[in-house]
Order: sequence, then C-alpha cells, then structure tokens
Amino acid sequence: MGYATTDIDPRAVVDFIDASPGILVAWNTAIYIVNAAALAVLVTALSQRLSGTTPGWAATTRAFGLIWAALVLAAGMIANVAVEHAAHVYGTDPEAAADLWSVLHSVELGLGGGNEIAGGVSIGCVSVASLIGASLPRPIAALGLLTGLAGLATIVPALGDTAGTVFGLGAIAWLPAVGGVMIAARKDRNLGESR
Repeated sequence: MGYATTDIDPRAVVDFIDASPGILVAWNTAIYIVNAAALAVLVTALSQRLSGTTPGWAATTRAFGLIWAALVLAAGMIANVAVEHAAHVYGTDPEAAADLWSVLHSVELGLGGGNEIAGGVSIGCVSVASLIGASLPRPIAALGLLTGLAGLATIVPALGDTAGTVFGLGAIAWLPAVGGVMIAARKDRNLGESR
C-alpha cells in the first residue's frame, strides 16, 4: 500500500478503505485532530511561560503555533473527508475513488503532512525564545532548533523525506520534553504556594 511514503498506491489505499474505513478515520483522528487540540493547549501554555522573559517572542510563538495547530486540524479534516468520499465512490467506480482520494490526499499533505514548515517555524521560534530567556533547559532548546531547521528543510524536495523524518522524530522527543518541564514547573509552583 505504501501509506505515508512517496510510493503510495492510491488503489491499494481505497481497497483498504473499502474493507476497513474506520481504521483510517481513527488513525487520522489520532494523528491530526487530537494532536491539533493538544498542540493548541501546549502553544497557549508555552506562550504564557515565555511572556515573562521574552514577551515579543511569546506573541510570535503563539501566532505561529496556533497557525500550525490549525493546519494540522485542517489536514485531519481533509484526510477524514477523503476516506468518507472514497468509500462512497468505491462501490460504483474503484478507480475514480482512487483518483478522488489521491487528489484529497495531496491537499492533506499540503496542509500538514507533506511538509513541516509551520511546525518548523513554531518549534524553532519557541527554541530561540527559550535560549534568549532561559525559559527551557538548553538541551531541549537545542533539540528544538534542530527539529525546527529540519521542518524548514522539508521545503527542499531533495531533502523532504529525510528532513521530514528528522522533524518527526525530533518533535516526538521535543514535545513531551517541553510538556514534562512545564508539568514539573507547575508542580514546583503548587508546592511553593502550599507552604
């Protein structure tokens, strides 16, 4: 099937959709829609954290982060509509379903699956602000800079797949690390208030 690769076979995808449409809808919902909601919460909390030391950067990171979250949400909505419409057309014309899915999948990738520019800018800005204002530990900020640069590099077709992989793996490490720092800081703050 080649799903999530450049060698994707649209006909194999719609054959899978016909057999198990709920699996792709659940997958798209998890990787896009739930992720976008969590990202919006994190972006807002990060902006608040950065506002004490780098208020200008905080506003910038909030703007880019919310744009990123919106694009991820839109990509998920398109991905689920692609599954729904391909499943509807499949019964009468599997080839037309494959063509329809392929077109909608291209829109999905343009919004947030085939390039990581918005995420790269967002993570990169947070990391620069964190280095300037010492808002996050330096290793996490450095990982964020690397991840952000990899996201930006996805604009270069020859680097797209490799840069996308580096961005994805970096984001998988960076996002929970940032969340962990923020949770720990909140616990410390709550302990200080209870004394």
